[in-house]
Amino acid sequence: MSAGAKPAKERKSAESARAEKPLPEKISGTDVAMRKELLRSMLLQRRFEEKCAEAYALGKIGGFCHLYIGQEAISTGTMSMLRPDDYVITAYRDHGQALARGISPRAIMAELFGRADGCSHGKGGSMHIFDSATNFLGGHGIVGGHVPVAAGVGFAIKYKDGDQVCVCFFGEAAVNIGAFHEALNMASLWNLPVIFIIENNRYGMGTAISRSTANEDVIVRAKGYRMIGESVDGQDLFAVRDCVGRAIERGRKEKRPTLIELRTYRFMGHSMSDAVAGTYRSREELEENMKRDPILLLHQFMHEHDELSEGELSKIDDDAKAAAQDAWDFADASPEPAPEELWTDVLAESES
Repeated sequence: MSAGAKPAKERKSAESARAEKPLPEKISGTDVAMRKELLRSMLLQRRFEEKCAEAYALGKIGGFCHLYIGQEAISTGTMSMLRPDDYVITAYRDHGQALARGISPRAIMAELFGRADGCSHGKGGSMHIFDSATNFLGGHGIVGGHVPVAAGVGFAIKYKDGDQVCVCFFGEAAVNIGAFHEALNMASLWNLPVIFIIENNRYGMGTAISRSTANEDVIVRAKGYRMIGESVDGQDLFAVRDCVGRAIERGRKEKRPTLIELRTYRFMGHSMSDAVAGTYRSREELEENMKRDPILLLHQFMHEHDELSEGELSKIDDDAKAAAQDAWDFADASPEPAPEELWTDVLAESES
């Protein structure tokens, strides 16, 4: 018997215990193989962004850099419910979402490094990740500025009589922006298949939601626009999948928008220039929230149900680290954009 193997009597006892404690009813249409893929996606995002933090500290990434660490259940759960022909548009905390959508780690890291092989040819940077092949429409730096664009995408889908949906991510601070209200009003009035997702990590930059928003119950805004609203635990991958799945079905079949609040917590500062803790939030608060790390929660679930073999998590994690390092090496070797690229992608060619 190998060092990690359990005695037959102990294995039988564990199997009996599992038979008495069946899988929860809500596991969101996932089987073991899919849960491993979801875990792999979250770990890739985590290890990739840890590399981003290292690269930023070394000056390889310029400008702003907003990390997604702690919020990976949202990106992974949402993207796993979408079809390839659906659309995604987001704010500036976009690396994790781009990876979950299937954009190459190499292309994203090269973009962060400002290199020619980046997904926007080095001209977008951290806050402007775009990829037409996956219908990933950014990456937008103005708070709430992209929410009306999502309504426009929804209008285009309806105009062409399609059955796709458009998912729009933004932080809780954006719900106070005028463009947010205008976009939701039109989306409901015109019956547009848009899923508006509030990633409520409780802090707009360094300002707690209690200091910026008169009514902290942000999901109540759905009622003002005759729209279905749901608020769920954004650290629970299965809860995210269930909620987003309902909204997608509503968008495809009824052409109706949905407002979703996913309650989450970022484990890093607002951006790389922001302290992790000790300024506007305490170290104790951070550590308490880190106990609900979405990767840890999924791993615990799979471990309790014997879905990961001995050493399998380490192998998945090692693969994620290797992919992140490969992305770094690729980006470092990629050339700078040629000077004449300054004049490309400025205007669209007209057929008339």
